[in-house]
Amino acid sequence: MLQPLTDPLVPDAVQRWSASDFAKNGRFIQDLAGPIFALLAPKPGERILDLGCGDGTLTAEIEAAGADVLGIDNSDELLAVARMKGLSVKKADAHALDYVQEFDAVFSNAALHWMRGPDLIVGGVARALRPGGRFVGEFGGHGNIAAIATAMRAVVKGRGGNPARAVRWYFPTVEEYGTLLSGHGFAVHEIILVPRLTPLKVDMQGWLRTFCRFFFDQFEEPERSEVLAEMVDLLKPSLCDSQGRWTIELVRLRFSAERRSGE
Repeated sequence: MLQPLTDPLVPDAVQRWSASDFAKNGRFIQDLAGPIFALLAPKPGERILDLGCGDGTLTAEIEAAGADVLGIDNSDELLAVARMKGLSVKKADAHALDYVQEFDAVFSNAALHWMRGPDLIVGGVARALRPGGRFVGEFGGHGNIAAIATAMRAVVKGRGGNPARAVRWYFPTVEEYGTLLSGHGFAVHEIILVPRLTPLKVDMQGWLRTFCRFFFDQFEEPERSEVLAEMVDLLKPSLCDSQGRWTIELVRLRFSAERRSGE
């Protein structure tokens, strides 16, 4: 039976991660991170915060560039993998950053769309940065995985739930996020939406189980398996070609901003 969805900021409503599933189904995230990593351009000796570091793949690259990097995330399982790589990481809520002018840069890749309190996030980042420090990131923007989000709403509505509560991501427009950054004392140097059709190296079921786990957790078996099959059937005409190859329609919001001196 469908259970009522709770507030997305309540801990029990947070997306749960499997490190093995993430390694298998989510490697494309790091594979596509070249442009945003180049935009960060970490320098030796810089103090950098990796916000939503996951298993530390990009944290390690920042460290390899000579920076002093701290990664934070709220997933114990992913952080355990990062620690096994010898990285400096800690469990923390990005909505409640307590750093004050400690970092030269804050970096985030494919994580900010999971954080449903963007005003708290950007405000905390602004406090954590030294004057002139930069905030560089890429995450889901307006229109990201639109077909998948629509299918989720349709499934919930068909089972008598509230479709408005079915999707828990934050996918802003350029104008919305640019205004948010400016309001917290950032000078925005670059902010764009990047459409990115992405072929999956796994099947759609594997992707959904990994990245939409919060959605399926509200169902008990056998309904959970039925919902998964229904989702795949809904998505197949739009996202699967005649050879059985799946593609997802990513839209990334990429930005680079600088904390203005005196703010």
